[in-house]
Amino acid sequence: MILSAHERMIAKRYLLPGRGEGFIFLVAGISLFAVMLGVAALIVVMSVMNGFRAELFDKIVGLNGHAVVQGYGGKLPDWRQIMVQAKATPGVLTAIPLIEQPLMASYQGRVEGVLLRGMTVQDIRTNSAIQNKVLTGKLSELVPGSGNVAIGARLADELGAQVGGSISLISPDGQTTPFGSVPRIVSYRVAAIFEVGVYDYDKSFVIMPIEDAQTLLLLGDSVGMVELDTIDPDKVGAILAPLAASVGDRAVISDWRSMNASLFEALAVDRVVSFVILSLIILVAAFNILSSLIMLVRAKTRDIAIVRTMGASRASLVRIFMTVGIVIGALGIAAGVMLGFVILHFRQGMVNGIQFLTGQNLWDPSIRFLTELPARTDPFEVLGVVLMALVLTILATLYPALKAAGTDPVQVLRYE
Repeated sequence: MILSAHERMIAKRYLLPGRGEGFIFLVAGISLFAVMLGVAALIVVMSVMNGFRAELFDKIVGLNGHAVVQGYGGKLPDWRQIMVQAKATPGVLTAIPLIEQPLMASYQGRVEGVLLRGMTVQDIRTNSAIQNKVLTGKLSELVPGSGNVAIGARLADELGAQVGGSISLISPDGQTTPFGSVPRIVSYRVAAIFEVGVYDYDKSFVIMPIEDAQTLLLLGDSVGMVELDTIDPDKVGAILAPLAASVGDRAVISDWRSMNASLFEALAVDRVVSFVILSLIILVAAFNILSSLIMLVRAKTRDIAIVRTMGASRASLVRIFMTVGIVIGALGIAAGVMLGFVILHFRQGMVNGIQFLTGQNLWDPSIRFLTELPARTDPFEVLGVVLMALVLTILATLYPALKAAGTDPVQVLRYE
């Protein structure tokens, strides 16, 4: 919108409060503040939602892969053959044997339910989800036959276990006697304590070499599943369809969507609902801009009539009043974007500060799954929020601008 010199002068004059126009300026200021809050809230919430989904996806997929081939009855005797078939499937990057089995763990009289995870030594040392998450101890000590395990930080807190301590794993599948099955109890040394960042994993995981897990669970040469990674997690179903058809008589393939369907669906619904609700803040701010411009037009009716008699066109008045409204909206949008990024930068400190002042735990990992508030900003979403706020602002300026342009100078000045 290109303004002439006199149009810019008038628009600038109307942006600043005149005598007796303090209330109009106050309403315009409130409108700017409301736009700022609405834009900042949308950017923060959308970024946190994106970060929450991305963090969960990275950690869940980092430990469980994009999909798993799980044998019927929890055993996969021909896992080597399935690995060969999987690696030969177009789009599959890796295939790794894995054992997962719920057990009980005890340490100095304390007992907790755990999820035993048997992994290859190479996978333990190269897995991105745990390799840089070790708090104490060394993953390098987890070698077959060493009797060493790594446990999650929350589980270590619950049991009171430390590196160097000995925990006992209790398996219900033990030796069969005339009096029934005797649980199998084996002690292991805690070689490392890790914190993945997902509460459920940190509270239950016990990691050991897959050979030791086979011995503990009396699996022989069998494993529980084969973990698969693909070139595109969003197309994992189509990629693994040929493999699913070939192993369907022996095993079932579950991808990351089906294993965590309820969680990711809830996040998607919450994301849409939050966007709609917070968009109403910007809509209310646009109505504030509308009301402030209507009051400005009413207050400036005589000035508008004089400008019209001096030769100003209707289009000129439309541009002037639209410029006033758009400037208010644009300043609010710019301030909102800056405020949003400031809040995102200091988000965890703000959460901790509020928790300290109120004495309430606002971010309980047992409920939120993650130990810290995540955020991941999408530039395209920020651009979408800015454009939406700008469009609403422009629409809010149309009516008062057209109302000002329709002012009849003869009717206004006939008694002057």
